[in-house]
Amino acid sequence: MDFRFDIIAEYLPLLVKGTLWTIGISILSILFGSVLGLGVGLGKMSSRWYLRWPTSMYVNFFRGTPLLVQILLVHFGVVPLFLGTTNAIVASIVALSLNSAGYMAEIYRAGIQSIDKGQTEAAYSLGMTHFQTMKSIILPQAIKRMIPPFGNEFIVLIKDSSLFAIIAAPELMYWSNAMRSQYFKVWEPYLTAALIYFILTYSLSKLLGYLERKV
Repeated sequence: MDFRFDIIAEYLPLLVKGTLWTIGISILSILFGSVLGLGVGLGKMSSRWYLRWPTSMYVNFFRGTPLLVQILLVHFGVVPLFLGTTNAIVASIVALSLNSAGYMAEIYRAGIQSIDKGQTEAAYSLGMTHFQTMKSIILPQAIKRMIPPFGNEFIVLIKDSSLFAIIAAPELMYWSNAMRSQYFKVWEPYLTAALIYFILTYSLSKLLGYLERKV
């Protein structure tokens, strides 16, 4: 097999650019997904049916349909509805955030429900409101337990971002496909992409492991 390092060197600036886009899209998606997921998770645990029913449907939809289908719906349907035209970067962030929120909601729900209910009852007996109880007592404890699943979700987001090549978002996989199309080579672009994804996810897993030990 004639492995050509020269074409990797030629595409290296574009691969670096794509990697930065991959990291940026993933970070923004996990931030937006975390905020939205908290709201959805709290709504799913609500005793009010008009909050519990739509949030449960949200989780079921985004966890029960393929991410690729969600990307296409957002890119060709949702984004043009608001912007008047398609935008691959915006569609990537929106689709991944919405998808992530469905999983984050379940992480929040499991983390919150893992805290003993006696602490909530004790807070109420001291005159604290539901918001104060969540903010000061429940969430600080629950978040420590949620760090490992949060980390797993972030790693999944980084890998799932490769699907955005189908809508021409200029992330890592897009430029790997461009290299393959130009030189009709498979090993060079895809092994390089796999190595970069591995470095990203391995580094993140080590960072999260360190953070988990600290807290």
